[in-house]
Amino acid sequence: MIDMLVRLYALPDSAELYQTVTAAGVTLRRARAFEKHTVAAYAREHFSEKWVSEVEVALTRQPVACFIATRDKQILGFACYDTTLRGFFGPTGVIESARGLGLGKALLFKSLEALREIGYAYAIIGGVGPREFYAKTCGAIEIPGSDPGTYTDLLP
Repeated sequence: MIDMLVRLYALPDSAELYQTVTAAGVTLRRARAFEKHTVAAYAREHFSEKWVSEVEVALTRQPVACFIATRDKQILGFACYDTTLRGFFGPTGVIESARGLGLGKALLFKSLEALREIGYAYAIIGGVGPREFYAKTCGAIEIPGSDPGTYTDLLP
C-alpha cells in the first residue's frame, strides 16, 4: 500500500470538528503512560498484534505519541504518530460502533497537529488504506514509488 504526504503547515482549522466531538460526549486526549496496558489491550481486541506493538512504542514517547477518544471511561478510538518511523502517522482505529462521529478525523488532526508542534513541516501516512479519506480530510498526496515503502520483509 502506498504512503501519503501531508503538509502540516497547511492543515485546515479543526476547532469546529473538536466541538462536534465534544458535543457527542467524547473526550479527545493523550493516553497516559499508566494506561499502556489498557490501550494495548484495546488495540489487540479490535485491531491487530502489529498495532499493539506500535501503541506500546507510542506510549513510551515523551510526550506520549498516542491520542485516544473516550466516552464513559471506554476507549472508542486511538491514533499514534512517531511509531513506525519518525514523522509517520499511524496506526489509527475507531471501533465500528463509534464510526460516523468524526472520531477518526479528530484523532488524525490531533496527531498531525502534534507533529507540527514538535517541528515537522510534513507528515507521512504509511501504508494507506483509505486514500480518498486522507486526500479529502487533510490534503494528503500520494508519494510516488512508496509501495511497499518501509513495510517490507515483515515478520509474522
